[in-house]
Amino acid sequence: MSSILQIAQALQGSSFGTAIAESTIVFPLIEGVHLLGLALSFGLLLIVDLRLLGLVLRQVPAAKVHDQLRSWIFAGFALTIVSGILLFLAEAADVVFNYAFIAHALFIVVGLANAAFFETRLAPRAAEWGESLKLPAAARLAGAVSLSSWIVVVISGRLVPYLA
Repeated sequence: MSSILQIAQALQGSSFGTAIAESTIVFPLIEGVHLLGLALSFGLLLIVDLRLLGLVLRQVPAAKVHDQLRSWIFAGFALTIVSGILLFLAEAADVVFNYAFIAHALFIVVGLANAAFFETRLAPRAAEWGESLKLPAAARLAGAVSLSSWIVVVISGRLVPYLA
């Protein structure tokens, strides 16, 4: 545990981490970009997940919904991940053992693993689903895991400063 804390302290104490943390402009700007990326990625992913669950856009093939939103979702994730890493650098030692941050990091891994599974195993076969209202169980499960994971990520991420 002490080696994890030492690494976190080194990151936070680095000139880059310190510059972000001490800036009255940069830290809030990065936080803003983080929230915008989150809104873009999670907002659009919410539509895809709800379509996979058969709760919205039932008249539109799931593959079409996914294909049209994929690049925007990835762009939102890129913004969120890069800005999240920068925010972490600024406060690594303060949050590394924070229970909300640990849940946040864990569910990011779960969400990304689920996304990788969906993109590599299910999405290539999405055209086979056609316009069916009820998608295969694996697609519905991927949608449910995605929705659940990212909700936990958002909630735990907002809890981090309150549990520090």
